Amino acid sequence: MSYFNKLGLKEEPFSTSPDPNFFYQSREHGSALRRLEIAIRLKRGMSLILGDVGVGKTTLSRILMQSFRNENRFAFHMILNPNYKSEFQFLSSLAKRFGIDGDLRSSMDCQDAIERYLFREGVDEEKTVVLLIDEGQKLSLPFLEVLRTLLNYETNKYKLLQLIIMAQLELLPKIKHVRNFTDRISLKYIINPLGQEDTKKLILFRLRQAGLDNFRDVFTDDAMDEIYKYSLGYPRRIALLCHDTLENLIIEGKKIVDKELVLKTIERNE
Repeated sequence: MSYFNKLGLKEEPFSTSPDPNFFYQSREHGSALRRLEIAIRLKRGMSLILGDVGVGKTTLSRILMQSFRNENRFAFHMILNPNYKSEFQFLSSLAKRFGIDGDLRSSMDCQDAIERYLFREGVDEEKTVVLLIDEGQKLSLPFLEVLRTLLNYETNKYKLLQLIIMAQLELLPKIKHVRNFTDRISLKYIINPLGQEDTKKLILFRLRQAGLDNFRDVFTDDAMDEIYKYSLGYPRRIALLCHDTLENLIIEGKKIVDKELVLKTIERNE
């Protein structure tokens, strides 16, 4: 039996998978979501969301896509890892994601086909095509140049491709080497780690989402303070430490996570 069953929970509260149901929306995350939605609806072109590993960028992208799921005029396409071997492989992958058929033998074939697709969908069908790229720091300079070119496709009023790049901060020096790329960024937003109070709220939110009784405590305040100190407010680190601490809680037969158990778990993990 899993530890969360023994605690009377219905689900694993501290999985590191990007489950939208367990996404704690801090003020920064909420602001990023609202700004992205506005940029997409206004067809502004490119949005750049930056943050270190583990701040919740991938889950944020899933929440964003989920918020448009009932609106047929928005077509979302996602690339989880843009680590392609060549420009042709990158473009042909884009063409497949857009559902483009045909004999595409070169980068130019792909680019022409994508251009026709964007004009057909964006003008004739009046749809909004959104391309969301996660792990954007892996984009090479040639791929960034491809994206810059795709952003040139527009009507007199709006961009035909809405591009969202989720990336670590190391992407910034790269884009400076691509001519006019920075000028095409309509939204740039940096997500920072959580503060101490939001760290506590995240822990409690996830436990409640997993089915914890509202009147039951699992972590003492001192324990959550130690979790914050160790994790520095990074949601992924918080989830990993909470998971390991709850396992140790069951193993040691305790009823509540205190500061001592958190410190012992940290020591075992190092």
